[in-house]
Amino acid sequence: MNPQQKTFRRVVTGHDDKGNAIILSDAPPVHTKLVGGPGGPTFFEVWHTRETPALILAQPGDRDEDGLMLPPPKNGTRIRAIEFPPEGEEIGKLTAKDAAAKFKSMGGEDAATATGSAPHPLMHRTKTVDYGIVLEGEITLVLDLGETILHAGDVVIQNGTNHAWANRSGKICRMVFVLIDGQ
Repeated sequence: MNPQQKTFRRVVTGHDDKGNAIILSDAPPVHTKLVGGPGGPTFFEVWHTRETPALILAQPGDRDEDGLMLPPPKNGTRIRAIEFPPEGEEIGKLTAKDAAAKFKSMGGEDAATATGSAPHPLMHRTKTVDYGIVLEGEITLVLDLGETILHAGDVVIQNGTNHAWANRSGKICRMVFVLIDGQ
């Protein structure tokens, strides 16, 4: 973990055998992955559900997946935190093939959309409704036609839009995303 990263807790609740509400776990997220090597974003996989409506289990546990998965499960949800480091010059040198490989490493091989004329080399799109909340720092949301800077406390609702994230601030940006499978 990067020394600049702050740890955070994931508190999971459930019920005991008498139906009393209890804390099942209180620890940092179990699944953390640095994507793209040094200088890339760090994904903290917090939780996901496999269905909507979600099953309310007395003793929910982590449902293992093979590696990082960009979208939520079909008909499910996902919550994750991402720390975006400041964007370096290497991002501008990415080819469409390089970007596609990065998304493939996240289980989102079909997400990459960048072409030679794209406004950012990491443009991508998923069939999801995403709620993104900036916890600290700032980040630029890049769309096909336009961009906007989001600051701590801002919330973005993405409706399956083609986009990229560009951290041009010089400091880490931490966001939380809730992803809901869409069609």
